[in-house]
Amino acid sequence: MIVAFLNQKGGVGKTTLALHLAGEWARQGLRVTLIDADPQGSALDWSEQRAREGSPRLFGIIGLARDTLHREAPELARGADHVVIDGPPRIAGLMRSALLAADLALIPVQPSPFDGWASGEMLKLLSEARIFRPQLAARFALNRCGARTIIARETAESLAEDDPPVLASRIGQRVVFADAAQSGRLVSEIDERGPAAREITRFAAEVGRFG
Repeated sequence: MIVAFLNQKGGVGKTTLALHLAGEWARQGLRVTLIDADPQGSALDWSEQRAREGSPRLFGIIGLARDTLHREAPELARGADHVVIDGPPRIAGLMRSALLAADLALIPVQPSPFDGWASGEMLKLLSEARIFRPQLAARFALNRCGARTIIARETAESLAEDDPPVLASRIGQRVVFADAAQSGRLVSEIDERGPAAREITRFAAEVGRFG
């Protein structure tokens, strides 16, 4: 299965979710390749930091920030159980290519009405892609949710009425994700039994059911 994390809006946590989904699947013994399709190369930076820290390699990361992604990703998928694409913000050509490559598009949003409004252009691209890939599945993914906040609940209820709907699993706003990004680690490697690690496990299980 090829899963693409995409949103026109930056700063919604695409890279964090992509790395942790790939990492969780790899920890389960699956063969995973992550494609860094963001010209900023944040996933590649994370991988380099991981190597500097001497942490073991969990999955392969390939930089592929070009609009031929839909032609190249299926070839990469032949050698893996799953391919995860960390998509770019605000580059329509690259996003179209990632959508054409994907089996599942995940649109991370934060619990804010502004993120909901900003996803309009993303949904237009999704509709265009479904002309060529009618089987393309898509879901919103609620990320950086404050604990038990009213706005998180209201955002989830609002997105539940949309197409695409929202995943049931949510990822909290936790400092450990920033620590993981800086050290080239996963939250499960920092605190295996902590709430962030449990959220990622539930998230990966829900996404995995699409495969």
